[in-house]
Amino acid sequence: MNDKRIYTPDGVQDILTDECRLKRDIEEKVRKRLRQSGFLEIETPSIEYYDVFAAGGVIEQEMMYKFSDASGALLALRPDMTVPAMRVFSAKMKDRQLPVKLFYIGNVFRYNEAGGGRYREFTQAGTEMIGAPGPLADAEVIAQSIGIMKELGIDDFQVDIGQVEFFKGIVAAEGVDEETVETVRQCIDRKDYAQLEMLLKGKSFSKELADKLLGLPGLFGTADVLDKAEKFANNERSAKAIDNLREVIKILEDYGLGDSITVDLGMLGSLNYYTGTIFKGFTKGSGFPVMSGGRYDGLSKNYGRDSSATGFSIGLNMVMRALERKDPSILKEKEPITRVCFDKENRSEAFALVEKLRSQGIRAESDTEGLTAAQAKARENELVKYIFAGETSAPKAQKARKERDLK
Repeated sequence: MNDKRIYTPDGVQDILTDECRLKRDIEEKVRKRLRQSGFLEIETPSIEYYDVFAAGGVIEQEMMYKFSDASGALLALRPDMTVPAMRVFSAKMKDRQLPVKLFYIGNVFRYNEAGGGRYREFTQAGTEMIGAPGPLADAEVIAQSIGIMKELGIDDFQVDIGQVEFFKGIVAAEGVDEETVETVRQCIDRKDYAQLEMLLKGKSFSKELADKLLGLPGLFGTADVLDKAEKFANNERSAKAIDNLREVIKILEDYGLGDSITVDLGMLGSLNYYTGTIFKGFTKGSGFPVMSGGRYDGLSKNYGRDSSATGFSIGLNMVMRALERKDPSILKEKEPITRVCFDKENRSEAFALVEKLRSQGIRAESDTEGLTAAQAKARENELVKYIFAGETSAPKAQKARKERDLK
């Protein structure tokens, strides 16, 4: 039997020194870029009332870790960062001029996610552009996600873009009931042709609608796919969705990012959550998207303030794995540390020297093992530079190092 005193539960992990350093470096690069791009950081609690996520049915309750507080109120560990951001915007930013550009970096918890490189606890970084309707805002958040990935060193990042309104228009024109729509959506999103075909045969769909739905997963590729999609769009809602997607892509081409974009009209996120353009980002060797996002106009209405919104979230744990696959040496510490050694009589001088080095941006520490141990280890670790307090003038230090055989 596993000793629960020393093991972690399934789906969570300890992040040790080298990986933790890499993770914090990633977080700081993301934070710096988003601040420079005009986004303002917020931090929300890990524990929220269950009602925050249940409102409007946007988050499935099976996804959440749920428990009660002392008063009996139902709580949940946050499975998503966008929903708390909408709560904060609606309740505490009423006087802010629109658009409001927010970002966050924090851990989320999902009960039903584990395996295949996914965890039940993981770190998300993401943005919300609230009160910014239209394709310019959609294109900006997509461009931001690509820019972040390139800055982190992931050059093969590819974004698939879809439009849920295209699908909604097709099924709405035929009056398909909500339960069937959701089942069809899941089959199309999974690219499960066999299950989709079986489902369509069991329902009284017109042949025209069945052919369109079976063809949706194949609407994937370059922007030329939109020409083919226009033949499916025999209703105003779907036609507007195609026009919207064309404009988003044109803007991204103006960003110089056309080569990083692929169209996927068979990609369908939750219809209770997304209302327009949606997208997912992939990198080589990752079986799941490392980034996802889209437009969710009206989501904030669940919290008392109706507004347009678009944004994305990046799974930083998956980004770490991608960087490690690309370059395993990324985990190795490359910046040396200076260790100041001392005798009892020059201890004060040693401590002052350590602080001086740190103030100059140099990694430094005071030795706690004694001179003998320092002399032995100096030949073993290239990333540790030794200085001996009281012997820091050039001639004296050189003589001391020579006598101790330190190089």
